Amino acid sequence: MVRQRFAPSPSGRLHLGNARSALLGWLQARAAGGEFLLRIEDLDPDRSSAEAIDGIYEDLRWLGLDWDGPVLKQSLRAEAYADALRKLEAAGRVYPCFCSRAEIARAASAPHVGEEGPRYPGTCAHGGTAQAGRTPALRFRVAPGVVSFADQLHGPYSQDVDAVVGDFVVRRVDGVASYQLAVVVDDAAQGITDVLRGDDLLSSTPRQLQLYAALGLSPPAFAHVPLLMDADGKRMAKRDGAQTIAGQRAAGKSPEDVVGWLAKSCGIGDGSASSASELVEKAPFIPYPDSGTSR
Repeated sequence: MVRQRFAPSPSGRLHLGNARSALLGWLQARAAGGEFLLRIEDLDPDRSSAEAIDGIYEDLRWLGLDWDGPVLKQSLRAEAYADALRKLEAAGRVYPCFCSRAEIARAASAPHVGEEGPRYPGTCAHGGTAQAGRTPALRFRVAPGVVSFADQLHGPYSQDVDAVVGDFVVRRVDGVASYQLAVVVDDAAQGITDVLRGDDLLSSTPRQLQLYAALGLSPPAFAHVPLLMDADGKRMAKRDGAQTIAGQRAAGKSPEDVVGWLAKSCGIGDGSASSASELVEKAPFIPYPDSGTSR
């Protein structure tokens, strides 16, 4: 059975780009007779709020996107992440790191600068020096070699994680699990078979595949869809209220108006008003959205 999921961060109201990912995942699950699960990625307490979580529920229901089973909240999953870290530690795959971001950026042996900053040069890989008043992060000891997988939209994708990223953080200095670890542990716990998400996360997938292997878990299939851009060609942001689902509702748009437009941006339908349920039979199992522009 196909088990899809939508995993928003509750740092604001859903914007049209979030909603498109939710719609595509929902259509994929429903077209296959599968399940669509909801997970709230609220690991960062400074950016998450109960109001935003309630807004996510409201926006999804307004769009006609229901979900199966209970909602999983990452803020309640600390023990599951700690258990995964213990397994990695027992296998010798994590180590404490006392380096600051500034120190990593200054490292002469870290010339590569990727999407998440310079490659970690391995300063603490063989025993870092504890520093008074500084709590260490935990880094995952990356396995050498190229990681390859077949993305359902992009096709074959390969990355040498060690060369591009280096050993990466799996527990932050504040003791909270990193996104990379949490997403792997939670997708496995929820039995997710198919992950559909924005292609800004495509380059994260090889790291996650290394974590799946190190934890003895089976990875899902991945489909990374192009991001929905605004009229200026910029990635949509929650701070732009007009591009949020709440903003569309306030402007007098109906759920069918919004769903129909989102579907057309994915090559599904002609853009006419439509409910999500009416699109299930029209949706390909793996949709092929274009880059899209705002309304």
